[in-house]
Amino acid sequence: MTPQEIQNRLAKAYPDGTVLVTDLTGTHDHYEVTIESKLFVGMSRIQQHQHVMSVFGPELKTGEVHALSIKTKIKS
Repeated sequence: MTPQEIQNRLAKAYPDGTVLVTDLTGTHDHYEVTIESKLFVGMSRIQQHQHVMSVFGPELKTGEVHALSIKTKIKS
């Protein structure tokens, strides 16, 4: 997946959110994503990260996205 595809998918999943995507290696399979969203209200940090990972379930299973570093924050 390209950084733009990651960005688009996260923007769709978190329409109120602020999303930042960084390709860590330039190989389009190691990413860091930072998401700030009100959708995280009431979720533990683990639940927030699981929610983000679920957006990329198939790609994580096939290895298309090999590594996904996630930073989440509740939008105020």
